[in-house]
Amino acid sequence: MKNILILGITILLFASCGKGNKPKIVHAKNNGNEFPELKKDTTYIEISDLPIQIDSTNYLIHPIGDFRIEDKRGKVIYKSSGYGSKNFKISSYGGYRISGNISNVKFQHIDSEKLSALTENVIKIKSLTFLRKLFDNSKKQLLVYEVTDKDTNQDGKLDFNDINTLYISKISGTDFRKLTDTNKELIDWKLIESKNRLYFRTIEDTNKDGEFDKKDIVHYKYVDLNSDSLKITEYKPI
Repeated sequence: MKNILILGITILLFASCGKGNKPKIVHAKNNGNEFPELKKDTTYIEISDLPIQIDSTNYLIHPIGDFRIEDKRGKVIYKSSGYGSKNFKISSYGGYRISGNISNVKFQHIDSEKLSALTENVIKIKSLTFLRKLFDNSKKQLLVYEVTDKDTNQDGKLDFNDINTLYISKISGTDFRKLTDTNKELIDWKLIESKNRLYFRTIEDTNKDGEFDKKDIVHYKYVDLNSDSLKITEYKPI
């Protein structure tokens, strides 16, 4: 019995170590930059949080998330009788930031009943932030998103174990565009309000070992938010 217990603990340790060392990116053998597009998981249903209106804006924001209901045997069901004991919350809002496990966002002008989706692609949104200081300075209304948009570790699912990227859009959800380069992991971003610039850092797996570490190269860039074209400039502080 003791030997069996020791063997079981050893297996668990190896399993946990394997999960901890799981790479964020698995490079294609042909050094390609594209990853296969994932189809929407039909075992989930879409639900929406109640709308959020950021003060001083004319749009309602509806965070959309995927939800799966299971019975006690683990079988997927969609019966309304099971809803009472479930948590249907998709996101949380505070400090001009909406965060959660969001699969899409729909936008609605306060004078309209029409809802427009942010994207038709399968993505995961970790957060979206209204650049309030930019609005105070220039009256521009922009949203910045942290997004997972590719199955970069090629495990067949899209989640926050894949590469994190940076996107931007207008408050209406239009002009949704990617700011970070393909296969580069977002480290962080920051608004410098005195210059109306969005600074961000990414890291590139230059040695192709599937890990982001000190052996790789960090890239530094900023977006000129004064420009309608949102020009991206690379700079070298070190």
